[in-house]
Amino acid sequence: MRIAVIGGGPAGLFFSLLMKQRHPQDEIVVHERNAANATYGWGVVFSDIALAFLKEADEAFFRKFTAHHTRCDYMEIVHQGVPVRLSNNHFSRTARIDMLRVLQQACAEAGVDVRYQSHVTDPAQLSDADVIVAADGVNSEVRTHLAEDFMPSFDERRNKFAWYGTARLFHPVSLIFRQTPHGVFMAHAYQYSPDRSTFLVEVDPETWQRCGLDTAAEDESRAFCEQIFADDLQGHSLLTNRSNWFQARVVGNARWSHRNVVLLGDALRSVHFSLGSGTRMAMQDAIALFEALSAHRNDVQAAFASFEQSRRGASDRFQDAARRSLDWYESVGQRMHLDPVSFAYDYMLRTGRVSHEDLRERDPTFVAQVEANAASALHGHAA
Repeated sequence: MRIAVIGGGPAGLFFSLLMKQRHPQDEIVVHERNAANATYGWGVVFSDIALAFLKEADEAFFRKFTAHHTRCDYMEIVHQGVPVRLSNNHFSRTARIDMLRVLQQACAEAGVDVRYQSHVTDPAQLSDADVIVAADGVNSEVRTHLAEDFMPSFDERRNKFAWYGTARLFHPVSLIFRQTPHGVFMAHAYQYSPDRSTFLVEVDPETWQRCGLDTAAEDESRAFCEQIFADDLQGHSLLTNRSNWFQARVVGNARWSHRNVVLLGDALRSVHFSLGSGTRMAMQDAIALFEALSAHRNDVQAAFASFEQSRRGASDRFQDAARRSLDWYESVGQRMHLDPVSFAYDYMLRTGRVSHEDLRERDPTFVAQVEANAASALHGHAA
């Protein structure tokens, strides 16, 4: 089988690795528009649940993939300057560039032909391929070229984001909420290497404009955000890497394939980073597509139908959770009056996928705090 993959991110590389390992006779070529060492952003975070599927799919690769990860078994919600610890939330973090290097090396060892600085936008450029996998990201040019066939939908969200890094090490995954005279600023922070943390700043568009960030240069925005989160950064600066403001975009597609072309990863469906599941979903998609093409070697259309059937439900559920999570962040100003424990509890319930009893099982100490708060409030009301 001749397979062409457009996009050398986690979805495209992991799919190619699995296919080449199982079917070494297949010709698999990955076309990546950027250089091998070009990546933007900082770290990537996985929950323990998000990594379990990877161990099951390929334990040897899993060991390589996680060898240098930074791990933590709790997270913190910082509200009104008070950190609230949420235990038994296990996270594994790594630099995005290191994650890609591990995938690139594994593909090279397996015999996958990865061609960097090879920019393919139209599947017609790959006319000799039996299967074309479009894994070219959330702004997929292949999907745009075949928009009438895939019928993509886009949900442009309100809040503004900027990706920064910092040498301040946030050992737990930390969500920081700061009330300012201008409005509410939020930060998603976590250590991903021995000397670096991701620091993603989020703000609503009205606050963003009031602060003049709509006209600020990259370095001016960085300096402003440093001031907002000075207490949290503890004297450390923010670091930039194309740290321009952007808005979240939830992408979906009515059709997942067209003729011999199939979408994969963020080109297929985006999952918001507040759930920490985008890379996980991309790599699970890769496993499902690999399994479908392995089961239907002589019928590409049957393989694509099997792939969609196996993943459509999970995709829809995660996108619904992503929208609920986005709704929570976009309306966080309505919750800033809550005490830190109640605020953290509200956060944990935001997607509707976690119940009070789920939280009790995961972190009984935290739930005891929540229930003590509720009892105290009731007692005060009765008095």
